Amino acid sequence: MTDSSTSTAGGGEAREPSEEEMRAALEAEMKRISVDDVVLQTVVSLVNLAGRRAGLAAGTEDERDLDQVRTAIDALRALLPLLERNDEIAKGLGPVRDALSQLQMAYAQLAGGEEPGEKPTEPAKPDEPAEGKKPGDKGPAQSSGRLWVPGRGA
Repeated sequence: MTDSSTSTAGGGEAREPSEEEMRAALEAEMKRISVDDVVLQTVVSLVNLAGRRAGLAAGTEDERDLDQVRTAIDALRALLPLLERNDEIAKGLGPVRDALSQLQMAYAQLAGGEEPGEKPTEPAKPDEPAEGKKPGDKGPAQSSGRLWVPGRGA
């Protein structure tokens, strides 16, 4: 027997389900779904939305919002440990962890003024002076007299 509320077989037109039918369908769904399912769906949604807000997908550069990316990263970092408690779900979290890592890298690059995918500028090596500095030059804190240096008085 078919449900006449959604069937159009026999030439009849589909009708809207009643409030009682909708409530019964919602109750059945609430019995079936778990909190872990909802948390997992939220995590996936956050990954996708954060990718857009980071401008990582083609055509989403104008949607860039680093505050939203940071909030999504923080939320993902808070929610992942909850999902890892469920052994079955934890087995499939590798791609989510990878996506979170990519989001964190993109955020760091964007917040630092680099475009994602650009090669980051390399810091000066410890034995090489930074550009424009000569060995032995004092830095701003040391030249101000506020930096304590061993062997140079109090």
